[in-house]
Amino acid sequence: MTQAPSAQQLQTRLQEKLHPQALEVLDESHQHHGHAGANGTGFGSHFRVRITAQVFAGKSAVARHRLVYDALQDFMEQGLHALAIEAKTPQA
Repeated sequence: MTQAPSAQQLQTRLQEKLHPQALEVLDESHQHHGHAGANGTGFGSHFRVRITAQVFAGKSAVARHRLVYDALQDFMEQGLHALAIEAKTPQA
């Protein structure tokens, strides 16, 4: 089994791909113990991403979320089950 991703790995990837002005990645897996997609360790399955990036300007909420999901796609195979995304532009 592949090792579950860490908040630091997700943060590094989002920095590389989306060049945010502000970014916070929180591993909330411990809050989902026993839920669908939980891996039983309390880490690496459920994350909250708060991101502010110019790349989101002029895009709908769905398009902003798609950019985040696309940047993190390969982590899905490593156990990333759920993302709660708060995506804004620097102007918002």
